[in-house]
Amino acid sequence: MKNNILVADDEKEIRDLLEIYLVNEGYKVFKASNGLEALDILKNQDIQLLVLDVMMPKLDGMEVCKIVREKRNIPILMLSAKSEDMDKIQGIMTGADDYMTKPFNPLELIVRVKALLRRSYYFNNTNNLDLIKVGPLSIDKTKHKVCIENEEINLTSREFDILYLLSKNKGRVFSTEEIFEKVWKEDYYQSNNTVMVHMSRIREKINRYSKGEKIIHTVWGAGYKIEN
Repeated sequence: MKNNILVADDEKEIRDLLEIYLVNEGYKVFKASNGLEALDILKNQDIQLLVLDVMMPKLDGMEVCKIVREKRNIPILMLSAKSEDMDKIQGIMTGADDYMTKPFNPLELIVRVKALLRRSYYFNNTNNLDLIKVGPLSIDKTKHKVCIENEEINLTSREFDILYLLSKNKGRVFSTEEIFEKVWKEDYYQSNNTVMVHMSRIREKINRYSKGEKIIHTVWGAGYKIEN
């Protein structure tokens, strides 16, 4: 079965260019020129991945990302003409799984799309019945699901990967560099604050349901851990 990908960008040239490359890889492509149109397509079509431009009319990409994350865990790859760190942080904080700055190489985007879909497929189809309990937290790797007292916490795939890594290795301290290299499968570079931003977002989501119980601990100067 073909994966359905939604490309939401107000630039027709980019929508058409990505459609050519994605269709050539065997994907079915839906296109939206603004945020409201993107939400309408998501409501009516079974979309497996969203390529989302930050700056769009009617409803921008950040707002679309927030709305999608309230209900769905599909991978989201954000695009932006801006390259400042704050834009990347904002995109991550709203729930994006990956980020690319325009202009970009379409072949690199295809590689990232495939990686996001592979991760999503793995977590939704694995037969490994791996259920981890951390205090009130229940982490089900099979269903890619995290719950506190039957309340599901809506995590992105990157957030889930980080939480799973720490919970599977309770008591062990992971440095920011280790977390980045194990989850992103890329070399860590100095001053990269991506892990810190993701960790802040994970804590924020968990704290809504944990009634003040601390799950992730910061070991100053060393990294992060989850206690036994």
